[in-house]
Amino acid sequence: MSKKAVVLVSGGLDSATCLAIARDMGFETYALSFDYGQRHRIELEAAKKLAKSLGAKEHKIVKLSIEELGGSALTDKNIAVPDYKDSDQIPITYVPARNTVFLSIALGWAEILGVNNIFIGISAVDYSGYPDCRPEFITAFEKLANLATKAGVEGNKFKINTPLLELSKAETILTGIKLGVDYALTISCYQADREGRACGKCDSCYFRKIGFQGANIEDPTIYK
Repeated sequence: MSKKAVVLVSGGLDSATCLAIARDMGFETYALSFDYGQRHRIELEAAKKLAKSLGAKEHKIVKLSIEELGGSALTDKNIAVPDYKDSDQIPITYVPARNTVFLSIALGWAEILGVNNIFIGISAVDYSGYPDCRPEFITAFEKLANLATKAGVEGNKFKINTPLLELSKAETILTGIKLGVDYALTISCYQADREGRACGKCDSCYFRKIGFQGANIEDPTIYK
């Protein structure tokens, strides 16, 4: 398999940095985004711009219908997106099985392309405590990937790359700045409006704000 990589690109800060890191490592990148019924669907416009800006070879947006299941403030319009609250509880913005589904589709595309590297921009430091952002999950999924695919069984082992896993938001931003990421193109807010303006109050906005403050970088986010 050649040095290519499938990179999950949501349109947010972390995935933009992850795409830049993969490019810097010498990978020809194939960006993959998902229209899964998220209320902040405007992030997909950011994903398109980022894929182009950061030189992705190809960018696919896969349509899913996770919103039909409900159960999350990001996919069910009857559930309000809460303001950030420091808590040990997993917030209602968690989308059940989202990263498992996303990585599964990324795995399928990777096998079709003849690619054995997949990048995902999850962090276990400054994040909302989602269970599918933990190192244990990535280790388990990588094992599954190599058991459940023709490529894996034949010895072309898959690797799930998580270059941001141990980085704070500030460290992530500083890394991206060095690699030429234009964070003005990114949208992180869970309830950004059609113009891409952020609420400034949700979990994602909170961690983004402290990231730019910690990095001592001017925050390019446009807030409502």
